[in-house]
Amino acid sequence: MSCTSSFGQNPEHEARSPIKSSLNYGLKRFVNPVPTDMSFGWADWRELRTRERPDTSPVVEIPIKTSTAIGSPTPEQGVRFTWVNHSTVLLEFDGFRVLTDPIWSERCSPFQFAGPRRHHAPGIAFDALPRLDAVIISHDHYDHLDEATVRALGARGVPFFVPLGVGSHMERWGVSQVTELDWWQQARVRNASGESLRVQATPARHFSGRRLTDDNPTLWASWALLGPRQRVWYGGDTGYYEGFKEIGETLGPFDLTVIPIGAYDKLWPDIHLDPEQAIQVHEDVRGAVMLPVHWGSFALGLHAWNEPIVRAVELARARGVVLSTPAPGETRVSSEGGAANAAWWLK
Repeated sequence: MSCTSSFGQNPEHEARSPIKSSLNYGLKRFVNPVPTDMSFGWADWRELRTRERPDTSPVVEIPIKTSTAIGSPTPEQGVRFTWVNHSTVLLEFDGFRVLTDPIWSERCSPFQFAGPRRHHAPGIAFDALPRLDAVIISHDHYDHLDEATVRALGARGVPFFVPLGVGSHMERWGVSQVTELDWWQQARVRNASGESLRVQATPARHFSGRRLTDDNPTLWASWALLGPRQRVWYGGDTGYYEGFKEIGETLGPFDLTVIPIGAYDKLWPDIHLDPEQAIQVHEDVRGAVMLPVHWGSFALGLHAWNEPIVRAVELARARGVVLSTPAPGETRVSSEGGAANAAWWLK
């Protein structure tokens, strides 16, 4: 692999009718469902350079839990979930196993000699992963679409489900089992028992591109995973907007939501959720139990590394939201609610 390979391959929009016909595609790029400010000027760069930095990296070792439940029969009641790192979660329910935005590389960067480096080892060793029915990708940024991990999973023959255009990257990396979906489109996965899992792309508010010059060449998405008995919603990477209520009204309620809570800042308020907004999204989509992700694994924001979870826990308690806060590698079941929560990030 080379850094050139890591950039992937943007789709040739003119030659791809599904992209051109998407309601989310403008004249030359994908667009958000509501006006979204993604400008970043010299004044913003100056503030970043001069702003006082908190502890963006942990001062103590993050505990890694080793689960003995991974790969065993899925629970009859509830969704079993294991937080690997960042936005990577192993979901096991209704006889299916689904992995979200997998990253096992040391850095989320086009270069493994530079860029944000992980604070802790993945909560599951790659070779310990069980057989997977599907991998879902939310968008093409390096902390969500990791070339080395994608290639390794592709070699196992795992089916990928990605937003429109992201399939071009997969094609560049030799991955053939890829289904591209626009918002609200769906596909089906069947397990060994013949049951069906509905995989449905849902809206998000973000942006895309793997090069500095990219201008939203591929789509971004959140995802609904609708099994025969259990339902999961994964927020991917997103800012807040009122459209999440439509997801809840149309596809909810959800037994588990997996929602990003970190890497927010006043300089980019439209494209990442802060903890308060994340709690609101959970309520909007009608979630029962919420798993906070996108924090604690890589320093991608300017806040303290554990600020997102401290704020999320405090607000969830005040709003009566059931929050599950496992350490990396720790396995929980949604039907247990927030049982066994421990503030490991304060130690």
